[in-house]
Amino acid sequence: MLKSLAASWTILRISLEERLVYRGDFALSTLMRFLPIVTQIFLWGAVFSAIGTGTNSAAGKTVSIVGYSYNDMIAYYLLTMIARSFSSMPGLASGIARDIRDGNIKKFLIQPVDMLGYLLLYRLAHKLVYYVIAIAPFALVFFLCRGYFPGWPDGPTLAAFLASLVMSFLLGFFLEAALGMVGFWFLEVSSLMFVFMLFSFFFSGHMFPIDMLPGAWGEIVKIIPLQYLAYFPSAVFLGKIQGPALAWGLTLQFAWVLFFFLACRLLFHLGTKRYSGFGG
Repeated sequence: MLKSLAASWTILRISLEERLVYRGDFALSTLMRFLPIVTQIFLWGAVFSAIGTGTNSAAGKTVSIVGYSYNDMIAYYLLTMIARSFSSMPGLASGIARDIRDGNIKKFLIQPVDMLGYLLLYRLAHKLVYYVIAIAPFALVFFLCRGYFPGWPDGPTLAAFLASLVMSFLLGFFLEAALGMVGFWFLEVSSLMFVFMLFSFFFSGHMFPIDMLPGAWGEIVKIIPLQYLAYFPSAVFLGKIQGPALAWGLTLQFAWVLFFFLACRLLFHLGTKRYSGFGG
C-alpha cells in the first residue's frame, strides 16, 4: 500500500514538474479562450431584445427563455467554460489508441504501473498546473463580467457545484479513456472521436442550455451522461437545479463515473487478452 502511494506521488510530482516547465502558455491561451464570449453577449442581447419587443412585455418585467434571463444566459456560458476546462481531455482517447496501435502499450503490460492510474495522475497534474497558471485570467474575466451573476450561491449549493466539477473531471477522463480502448478492436478511432466530440459539443450544454431542447429530445439528452460535462455544474451554480433534483443529479453523475470506471477496467482486461505485441 505504501509503495503504491509512493509510486503514485512520484508520478504526480514528475508530471507537475514537466507541465510547469513547458506550459507557461496556459495563461494566454485561457484568456484567448474567453474572447468568443463577447460574441455571445451581443448575440443573446439581440435575441432577448427581440423577444422583449415582440411580446410587448410590461415595463419592468424580466424577459426569460426557459427560465434564463439575459444575465443568466451570459453567466451560464462563462460557467460552462469552467466546467469544460475540468471535463475536457484533449488527446486522451487518441493517445491511448495510438499506443495500442504502435505497441507502446507494452510498457504497461510488463512493468508494475497501472495504465489507467498513470494516465489519471498525469491528467490531474495537467489540470492542477492549468489552474495555478490560469487563475489570473479566470479572475480577470469573471471580475469584468461580475454584473451578469446574481451573486455567490449559498454554502450547500457551492459545495454541490464543486463536487459536480470534480466528478465532471473524472467522468470526462473515464469516458474518453473507454473510447480510446476501442483501439484494441479497431486500428483507428479518429472517426469515432469526431462523432463523439460533435455530440458532446451540442448535448453537453456547451453550445446552449439543454433546457431549450423540446419535449422528448430534452428528456433523452438529460438521460445520457454528456450533460454532466458542462450543463449540470453550470445549472447548479445558477440555482436552476435544487432540492431533490440536485441530490438525484449528483447521484446519477456519480453513478456514471462509476459506470465508465468499470467500463475502462473491463475494456482494458478484455483488450489485453486479445492484444499481441512483437519485437523489442
